[in-house]
Order: sequence, then structure tokens, then C-alpha cells
Amino acid sequence: MSLVTPQIENYIETQSWIRRMFEAASELKSRYGEENVFDFSLGNPDVPPPQNVQAALRKIADQIDQPLALGYCPNAGRPDVREALAQKVSEEQGLTVPAQNILITNGAAGALNALFRTILEPGDEVLGFAPYFVEYGFYAGNYGGMFRAINTSPDTFVPDPQALEKGITEKTRALIINSPNNPTGQVYSLEQLESIAAVLIRKSKEYNRPIFLVSDEPYRFLTYDGVKVPALLPMYPYSIVANSFSKSLSMAGARIGYLAAQPEMPKVGTLMAGLTLSNRILGFVNAPIISQMIVKEALNAGVDVSIYKERRNAMAKLLTDAGLEYDMPKGAFYFFPKVPEGFNDQQFVDALRQENIIAVPGKGFGTPGYVRLSYCVDKKIIENAAEAFDRVMQKVKEG
Repeated sequence: MSLVTPQIENYIETQSWIRRMFEAASELKSRYGEENVFDFSLGNPDVPPPQNVQAALRKIADQIDQPLALGYCPNAGRPDVREALAQKVSEEQGLTVPAQNILITNGAAGALNALFRTILEPGDEVLGFAPYFVEYGFYAGNYGGMFRAINTSPDTFVPDPQALEKGITEKTRALIINSPNNPTGQVYSLEQLESIAAVLIRKSKEYNRPIFLVSDEPYRFLTYDGVKVPALLPMYPYSIVANSFSKSLSMAGARIGYLAAQPEMPKVGTLMAGLTLSNRILGFVNAPIISQMIVKEALNAGVDVSIYKERRNAMAKLLTDAGLEYDMPKGAFYFFPKVPEGFNDQQFVDALRQENIIAVPGKGFGTPGYVRLSYCVDKKIIENAAEAFDRVMQKVKEG
């Protein structure tokens, strides 16, 4: 007799490759030394937080002798932080988003779970473009929903509006997009987003039921070569932005993020009331109070993006010299190269591991035939991996 639900059993099985990958990385580091293991597996931002975060912590430490300094706050977040976030989101989106349309959450993951708890009924579908962040399916499944992937253009991973239109059914409740994308680094253009919005407008009218457009944007700040992330909220009345400070402030463990709802959405007040209730009854109660206080002080700060750009360029050179095919990422901190001919993604990951290179198979992101490489590592590690990659590719050529 099982002690866990079938859904959790499925989750454990699906995620077992992550556990094996981390165990292998740890074993290799203990055996050969960290400097001789090239771990490109985890998207855990290692760039130090900006000085504003340190200053905010000092300021908070000087204030905690006050009554209720670290006590409960309203479930939707501290009013002063919601006001500050509303101003920032309004500037990013190019329209006025009031504070009552902001929900402060336990990271973007908490934001998406609060949203799906509020809008999904059993059997509802959440669509997403492949490759996608693997846990979207489990977030939807937590509340009886089903996640279904829509394919993108091979190699470039550009969304196909026609494929989206064919994929929408009467059960479709939401489309979640992730741009800049994990794992590809793709950034959706204004024209692509407008095409997506146009499809959702038509299909919402056809089924007489609004389809939410949810943009998961933790990498919004991290783009390269002048690429900009377009404002989504003005495009579509049932749009919602989820974001976090895990990457922009290097605060992944602080668990702080937010949802922002389109201000002209019909019955948006009811949605926000539902989101606030969900934030509470899911057990989050309110987002971590210290993290909220940090965000207010460091809201307009950010990590040094030039560090990630240097790493991206170093990784591009590494992969080019090794003879691997890839689409140059426009944002985030991942590469998603194609595996060599004659290999599947798990076989290539195993071949890399034999040379102390740790990567993630593309099947974990719904797109077999590729591997994900994260450059949340020192530039020297990327450069020092060149000989190991050369040895792998030589073995590939030899069959």
C-alpha cells in the first residue's frame, strides 16, 4: 500500500534523474576535486546580490526591536511594498497597475500555485510551449488541472500561433509562457506575443470562457545584445505576470515574488480576492516579511548582468569549438544545444559525465534531443571545460 498519492509517485519518478544528476555531481567533486568537475546542471544564481541587499539587511536588523517588526502582514503583502511594486510594474508594462492588482508571493512558484488554485477546476487544461519548465505540469496537477505542451519551431523554439490555435480546446483555461525561456534562452518578440494574444482572443470568444495568458518572467531583467522583453499586460485583457527576485537580486532562497493582474480585466477584483485567499489557505499565509522588506529597499537594484554576458560568450565559444549546434540565447543563463547525431539526450549526458561534465537531458523539459547547460558558474570553469568537451566529441566521432 502506497503512502503517497499517484501524482506524487509520478513526480518522484519523473524527478529521479535530477536526484541522480546531483548525486553524480557530488560524487565526482569528492573524487576529483571541485576544480576538475564542470557542473552546468543547476540554475542557481551565484552572482553576489547587489550592495542594496546588504544595506537593506543592516537596516532591517536595526529595526527589529520594534513591536511586530517581523509579525504577520496582510495576506497579499505589506501595503508599502505592494505600492512600490505597483509603480515598478506600471513602468515596465506601460500602463497603470494599481497596488490592489499586486499579490506578493513566495517566489514565482508560489505565485503560480496561488493562481492555479484560484482559476482551475478538475479537468481544466494549462497549455505551455515546449521546451518548458518541468514543474508547470505539477503546479497545474496540484489542483486537478492538466498540463499539455504545444510544440515550437525546431532549434529556434519560436512559438507557432497556428499550433496553439489547433491545441486549444473547450477545457483550456490558461496558457503559460516563459520568456526569457528556461531552458532555451529564447525571448519572444512583440509580434510573436501579439499573435499569441490574437489567438487567445478568438478562442476565448469561441468558447465563451476567458483563457488566461500567464507570463512567468523571473529572467525579464537578463537579456543580451539590446534585446528587450515586450510588455505583455497591454496586449490582452486576461493577462497576468508572475515574477520573482530569485535571479535579479540573487535571492533564490529568500522565496519572494509577485503576481500582477491586467488592470482592465473584467472582475479583476474578484480574481485578486481569490488569489489572496489562495495565498493564505495554501499555507503561505504571507510572503516572508524580511524578504518583502529587502525588496522594497532594493527594488531598483540588480546583479551585474555583464558577468552573465561574459559567461554566455565563453560558453558559446566552448560549444562552437566543440562542434555542437545551438541557437544563441537572447536571455536567461542557459544553452540548449542539440545532441550529436546517433545519440539521444540521456546517452549524451552520460557521455559528458564520463568526462566530469554535468548537464541536464532535454527530455526533462519536454524536448528530447537536446541538453541544457547552465552558466551559473565561474567563467574559468567554462573555459577549463574545453578539453573535456573535446574528449567527448572525439569519442562521438569515433562512434
